[in-house]
Amino acid sequence: WEEIDSNMGINNKDQIVIYDNSDVISSCRCWYNFIYFGHNPKLIHVLDGGLKKWIRENKPITNSLSQIKISNYKSNEKKELVKNKEEIDKNILTNEFKVIDARSHERFKGEIPEPRKGLRSGSIKNSFCLPFSDLISSDGTFVKKAEIAKKFHSTCELNNNIVFSCGSGVTAAVLAFAYSIIKPKYAPIIYDGSWSEYGKYPE
Repeated sequence: WEEIDSNMGINNKDQIVIYDNSDVISSCRCWYNFIYFGHNPKLIHVLDGGLKKWIRENKPITNSLSQIKISNYKSNEKKELVKNKEEIDKNILTNEFKVIDARSHERFKGEIPEPRKGLRSGSIKNSFCLPFSDLISSDGTFVKKAEIAKKFHSTCELNNNIVFSCGSGVTAAVLAFAYSIIKPKYAPIIYDGSWSEYGKYPE
């Protein structure tokens, strides 16, 4: 991670705006990665609506590469921001944290096959479902803050001890980012293996 950031000329105290071409899905995962590796969360931002919205609004774009001055980025890994399967299994009994799944209701309920081969259908016992798509407007931006809060409050009782999951650990970061909008002090925690790992095992 230090080599990647250094080769992009990123410094530890830089303000960072992340964008992608997939309606914030990948950019939210990148946002989470920066926080995981110790960048100040207040310095990391996601461009709402991504490149698609930027282009639709006829804002300036370029095909030239930026001039990069190699930096010396230093990471500070926050391993507590990742849960593994053992911790997820233990939590089913202890209920120390809530798990919210970003997949669709159909996948969560096991009503349709998983897109990845070799995975059973269904969800983690005692977890909750809030499809990440419910938080994205038709123009690819996040819904309003009040609507985000409403969606989360209708999903489960909220606190700062929430873990997000999905199919492969990517759209879970969309939920984590959305939750940080209504809970600014929340440190995003993700079950990185998500259903692509958990679904390999029998119930």
